[in-house]
Amino acid sequence: MTPGEWKLYMSICPEVDQLWWEVQQEKCKGSWFMIWLSRSMPFAWACLLKERFSKGKASFSEENSVQYWREWIGNLLQEAVKNEPGNYGQVLLEGCLDIRMVLLDGTRQAGEVLHLLYEDAVEAAEQLEGRQLLLPEVGALFAENAPAMQSDYIAAVQLAYLAGRLTYEAAVAERPHKKVRGLGWRLFQGHRVPLHCRRCGSIATEHSRCAACGSAACAYCEACLALGRSRACTLLLRGAAPPAVKSTAGALPTEADRRWGLSPAQSAATGAALAYLAEQRHASSAAAKGRFLLWAVTGAGKTEMTFPLLDAILSSGGSVLVATPRRDVVLELAPRVARAFPEVTRTTLYGGSADRWQRGQLTLATTHQLLRFRHVFDLVIIDELDAFPYHNDPMLAYAAEACCKPGGSFVYLSATPPRELQKQAARGKLAHARVPVRFHRHPLPVPILLRVPPVLQLLKQNKLPAELLERLTYSINREAQVFMFVTRIAQIDGLLRLLRRMLPGIRIEGTSSEDPMRAEKVVAFRERTIRLLVTTTILERGVTVPKSDVYILDANNRLFDAASLVQMAGRAGRSKDDPAGSVVFAAPERSRGQKEAIQQIKRMNAIAGRQGYLVDYDSKRKGKGI
Repeated sequence: MTPGEWKLYMSICPEVDQLWWEVQQEKCKGSWFMIWLSRSMPFAWACLLKERFSKGKASFSEENSVQYWREWIGNLLQEAVKNEPGNYGQVLLEGCLDIRMVLLDGTRQAGEVLHLLYEDAVEAAEQLEGRQLLLPEVGALFAENAPAMQSDYIAAVQLAYLAGRLTYEAAVAERPHKKVRGLGWRLFQGHRVPLHCRRCGSIATEHSRCAACGSAACAYCEACLALGRSRACTLLLRGAAPPAVKSTAGALPTEADRRWGLSPAQSAATGAALAYLAEQRHASSAAAKGRFLLWAVTGAGKTEMTFPLLDAILSSGGSVLVATPRRDVVLELAPRVARAFPEVTRTTLYGGSADRWQRGQLTLATTHQLLRFRHVFDLVIIDELDAFPYHNDPMLAYAAEACCKPGGSFVYLSATPPRELQKQAARGKLAHARVPVRFHRHPLPVPILLRVPPVLQLLKQNKLPAELLERLTYSINREAQVFMFVTRIAQIDGLLRLLRRMLPGIRIEGTSSEDPMRAEKVVAFRERTIRLLVTTTILERGVTVPKSDVYILDANNRLFDAASLVQMAGRAGRSKDDPAGSVVFAAPERSRGQKEAIQQIKRMNAIAGRQGYLVDYDSKRKGKGI
């Protein structure tokens, strides 16, 4: 750029770059030289050249020739050219050699033009603060939030980039810490190392012909395809991260009790979490992220327990995210949070949400939506940590980690935390609080083991065992709502025919993940229009129906592990008016999962009793086997 030193930059709007560098040259009162290497180079190739470029002192007399830079480009892109099928690579390379040389002379007019663009650049930086979006998404963002600058947003984005207010890079590339040797697979210590998606962290192994860059083998990511195609030639823009706030977390538990109506067990856990957040905010390492596990039984009132934590961060001017795996849970949480924080700006995000480009102090989102954020939230609450699809999905864990600010904190909520987190908590490596009792302070219903043939056999025999029919009849007569869980969607229709024949006079329906009327049926079940609902694990959590009994058929099936059984059992006894709802594990044999689930439930009841949280615990423990 200057006589004796070269620097290499990428640009999505070269006209803005020329104006910018003319202004910089004018300030320095010197002569600068600019060389446009190409205006039609695939972005992935441009990233490769930037990675390989070595700035520093240079032989200006040699490097100010067009021929020198053509040879330099050709040499560095040899491997990329070879990765293209046929002669596609050579054709692309020819288009990259349109080199132009410009002597910058600095003019007042350049400064005036940039000044006119400055406000749009500031607006672009503010809109993108804490976000990471593909370039087409940026256009959609500005179309909704800043329509006045929509026609010229590329220039505004480039000026914000040059000013250091945002960054952009290839959406699919090698991990930043590895040296780039090509755009496809390369050998690294004897192994082939793939490209990675920088939005979701997944390996990008797919390639296809790309109309945007002209490549016949442009890499793209399949893992986050639902949020827009992340490609090697697509820009991923990241806005600057706002600083973490210093919250006033640490309010007295008694204050939380009065405002939110917490039980003693809820109050103790919330107090521990508030103390941890306060300690984390004053920790010596500004970049470290805090992690706290709130381990609470099903029906403990986890949502209400998070309200004091949300309030502590929000009252300090911070931003909070509550993420949950499923859309229906987000929609159920939204009105409850709105009632608790009516003065706070709120955003609800899920696939197809109208709030897609809105920003709020308090955000409720499905976990997939976290991929559009980066370093923006002071507190990230991950609800149902162990649930599908968050559990065992590295992409969603990556997204959650990236959206929390350096110096921010995570709070994990779960009734059945993954085994690894349980071990960390037991060893003192993970700060945590355990809530072993529901808000109404009654014991968790302990499941009854009932020996029943497999569902397939029941359907072949076209009848229910007498004891199972007797228990179902009792549940109906006591006017309970009945959940009946099965392992297979294909079993639902057969069971419906059988149950309707043997339990006439009540409305019996079935639902699953494939049912387009699922939401309507759940509402009808809550309203008692439907009395018995046959379903899969799609309703094992996040659904609260007063006065419910639970029947789990084929409870010995390997698809029902201990955590799943605990969650399904947790649908019963949630109401203070019916705290002793019944749970039946119906199976031809006892499985390890059933035994572990019953042990977990009994263990929590015992802990709650010892800590004095249960109502009349001592009089109820006799005969319960606790």
